[in-house]
Amino acid sequence: MAISWENLDTLGSFKKLQTLKGAVSIAKELTGSDAAARVAKYSMPMGAGLTYNYAAKQVNEQILAVLASLADEAQLVDKFAETYNGAIVNTGEKRLVLHHLTRGQLGNDVQADGGNKRDFYKNEQKRIAEFADKVHSGAIANAKGEKFTTVVQIGIGGSDLGPRAMYLALENWARTNGTFKMDAKFISNVDPDDATAVLKSTDLAHALFILVSKSGTTLETLTNESFVKDALKKAGLDPSKHMIAVTSETSPLAHNPDYLAAFYMDDYIGGRYSSTSGVGGAVLSLAFGPKVFAEFLDGAHEEDELAKNRDILKNPSMLDALIGVYERNVQNFPATAVLPYSQALNRFPAHLQQLDMESNGKSVNRFGKAINYVTGPVIFGEPGTNGQHSFYQLLHQGTDVTPLQFIAFKENQAGNDVVIEGSTSQKKLCANVVAQIMAFACGKTHEDPNKAFAGERPSSLIYADKLTPKVLGALLAHFENKVMFQGFLWNINSFDQEGVQLGKTLAKKVLAHDTDAALKAYADLFAI
Repeated sequence: MAISWENLDTLGSFKKLQTLKGAVSIAKELTGSDAAARVAKYSMPMGAGLTYNYAAKQVNEQILAVLASLADEAQLVDKFAETYNGAIVNTGEKRLVLHHLTRGQLGNDVQADGGNKRDFYKNEQKRIAEFADKVHSGAIANAKGEKFTTVVQIGIGGSDLGPRAMYLALENWARTNGTFKMDAKFISNVDPDDATAVLKSTDLAHALFILVSKSGTTLETLTNESFVKDALKKAGLDPSKHMIAVTSETSPLAHNPDYLAAFYMDDYIGGRYSSTSGVGGAVLSLAFGPKVFAEFLDGAHEEDELAKNRDILKNPSMLDALIGVYERNVQNFPATAVLPYSQALNRFPAHLQQLDMESNGKSVNRFGKAINYVTGPVIFGEPGTNGQHSFYQLLHQGTDVTPLQFIAFKENQAGNDVVIEGSTSQKKLCANVVAQIMAFACGKTHEDPNKAFAGERPSSLIYADKLTPKVLGALLAHFENKVMFQGFLWNINSFDQEGVQLGKTLAKKVLAHDTDAALKAYADLFAI
């Protein structure tokens, strides 16, 4: 079947979908006699034991049928197959998109750069695993032969947000399960206060630094590298004995004696999709051990396999994407809140901000033509229950309706808890999840308008027994694939980020004193 890349508003299924706006009241659906049956029916398994429940979304059988037609008409599964089979899906940069191959084979062998790309990624993972094992055993050590105890990643954007979120998500799990190997810290902001704070809290003599830059030219990262090297030299240490690089084989960081080792990625792995490549692999393997990173990859691959299913009721990431487009383009909701009821996922929403907004914040289609409909929503979030005491007021009673994506787990990672007033802390956490789902959906009437809640705030729930490496991998892949499917629906390129470049270009002009008019006036405010 030939692939046809068409704008969303030209598709017949989308036009039919527009006629169904407001067809479902979730307050009625979740309080009627069939409410329990709906909660059970509107649910499907995900990878690694996760479950996706969409009973509190404003959909019914009629809307789901049209969404299924839309998935077929937009050829979503076929476009995914094009992606993992090595088509040039990144039209802006004329590149393949192969992050799925970092965690498993999904289709045909992909040949590029003179070799099999799956084999290339597997080989880099093996090299990282062997290096990590040597660090843990002390075979690779500092100048005094002492073991490294801390790993510090230097990177920005996708080289920081994803790996940092994944490390924090698994830190307590690893400590509880005896797989914790090394503390990990992260330096990202070019603000010198960031690097200073990390370095002051780090035993430099026992620290191993990972410089992450695919191009080897990222200004913020190279600036922070110089900052770190200066600190190492002042401490009487040789930076080349304390630094490794994750980069491309064509960058100036590759095969460079200034680094203990270099591990490679390529242009087919976008930064925000790179947590399952060496960008996440090096720091996670050093922190928790290669076996933990392998489990993380296995979970991601399980979810990727589900994304190949043409049945939207067996493809959670595709259904999540379709419902999201219904909410964005038919119901006109401007934002989505990601609300993990897990402190371990406290930086996961920040990663999803980049993943979603950098991917789908576009106003032209894949061919550079302006589009006449909205695309990516604003993504934000914080862990519950903290968020309940912060921005939930607006979510409950504000003038905009914001769809919600809850994430929760039946058990905590550490395994310790206490019973207070008849229930554990974890039970109280989970009670808040289910209470919020119903409060947002059903609202509350009250004679005092200030105490009335309109309800009809739609939400989904992703849950599992416990947050483990495999579960985390599946969770990450779910959102990566959701973003991809939405990009296909909007007919935009989800794999470049030209919007990041303009500010960088102007900053270089400011630093080179190549300014005039208002740009010079603003630069003068900071005596640049």
